[in-house]
Amino acid sequence: MQVKLAYGKGEQMTDVPGNLLLSVLAPNPVEPSETRGEAEVRRALAKPIGTKQIGEIVHPGESVAIVTSDITRPFPAYQVLPPLLEEMEAGGVDLRDVTIVFALGSHRRHTETEMRKLVGDKVFERVRCIDHDPEDCVRVGVSSRGTPYDVFRPVVEAKRRICLGNIEYHYFAGYSGGAKAIMPGVCKRDAIQANHSMMVRDEAHAGKLEGNPVREDIDEVLRYCHIDFIVNVVLSEHKEILRAVCGDAIHAHRAGCVYLDRLYKVAIPFRADIVLVSPGGYPKDINLYQAQKALDNAKHAVKDGGAIILCASCAEGLGEKVFERWMTTAPDTLYMTEEIQRHFELGGHKAAAIGMVMQKCRVYLVSDLPADFVSGIFFTPAASLDSAYQAAQTQLGGRASVLVMPYGGSTLPQVRAFS
Repeated sequence: MQVKLAYGKGEQMTDVPGNLLLSVLAPNPVEPSETRGEAEVRRALAKPIGTKQIGEIVHPGESVAIVTSDITRPFPAYQVLPPLLEEMEAGGVDLRDVTIVFALGSHRRHTETEMRKLVGDKVFERVRCIDHDPEDCVRVGVSSRGTPYDVFRPVVEAKRRICLGNIEYHYFAGYSGGAKAIMPGVCKRDAIQANHSMMVRDEAHAGKLEGNPVREDIDEVLRYCHIDFIVNVVLSEHKEILRAVCGDAIHAHRAGCVYLDRLYKVAIPFRADIVLVSPGGYPKDINLYQAQKALDNAKHAVKDGGAIILCASCAEGLGEKVFERWMTTAPDTLYMTEEIQRHFELGGHKAAAIGMVMQKCRVYLVSDLPADFVSGIFFTPAASLDSAYQAAQTQLGGRASVLVMPYGGSTLPQVRAFS
C-alpha cells in the first residue's frame, strides 16, 4: 500500500506491504451537532452540568473574575464571552464589576492589540481586561504533593470565579481545560514548576485523568480556590467550536473530555514496531516546537525498542529559543528529563518530553534541517519518508509491523482489545 503523509505544503510517500500495515489512524466519525460556534455556546449555557445557570450563580454587586486563555492557545474567547456576558447582564450584573484575566502561566504579557483580538473589540471596550501577574500572587494553600498554590490576587479576591478554555489532549496533564485555568494559568512560577516537574512520571500522559499526578495536582486547587462556573469547548481541526460544556469545574470538564475521546481517541489492536507520523503538514510542521505534539501522541502507538518516523518539514527550524537551547546544549536525552525536574523552564519542557520518547524508541526525523544538525539534537536524520522507512525495517529485522498517523497532532492511539 502506498502511504502518503503531509509534509510542509507537499507530501512524502513510501510503500508498506499490506500484511505489515496494522492501521491508518483518522479521527472517529461522530454525529454532527445541530449547533456550532456561538450557537453551541448558548445551548450549553442553557443546560449547565452540575450547577445552576450562570444568571442564578452570579448576583448583582458581586465582583467577578473571568479567567481565559492567552494568545498561545486556540480558545475563541471572542465567541464565548458575548453570550456569557449577556446572560450575566440579564441577571442584573454590572459589567463594571467584571474583570477578564488572561491566564499567562509562564508566558509573556499581551499587547493591547492582542487582548482586543482575543476577546473582540466590543468586549474589550466594555470590560476591564488584565494580564495575570505572577509577582502579585496570594498563597491559598499547599497541595498534598507539596505544590504551593500561589494564585493571582485579583482572582483570589473576586467573589465569583468563572474559567474558560478549550479541551484538547495535553501530553502530561492528560487534558487541557477545567481547573487548569487556575493551576497553572494564574499561578506563580514556583507553583507551575512544582506541578510540571511531575511530567516525567509514567502516569502523566495524554488522555489520562485518574492517577495522573499532574492533573490531580491541578484539580486539587479547587479545595482552596473554588471555581463557580466553567465554559470549555472542543474544537475541530479548523478551530470551529464543535461542542461546549458549562457548569461544574469537574463534572462539566469530564463531559467535555468524554466528547473529545469519542472524536480523537482512536483504538488500535496493539502497539506497532514502526509508527509513521505527520503533524498534518503546514503550518503544523513549520518548526519542531509545533511538531512535538504529534511525536508525543505517536509514542502511545509504538513498542518499546521500536521506531517512530516523524515526517515534519521544520522549515523554520526549532521554533523557540529556550527549546533550541535545551535541544542543542544537552549532553544526552537523559540529562533533559532529569534537568526538567530540577529546573522547569517553558520550552525546556518540550525538549524533556522529546527526550522521554527517545529513551523508549529510536526517532527518525524527515525534515528540511541539515542531517548533521538533526543528529546533534538526538534524532536519526533521513532524507525522505521512504529512506527512513527502509532504514527502520532494516533496524528491526525487515518484517516490522507498521501503524500510520497522518493526523498525529489530533489523534491519540489507545490499545484496546477487539472482539
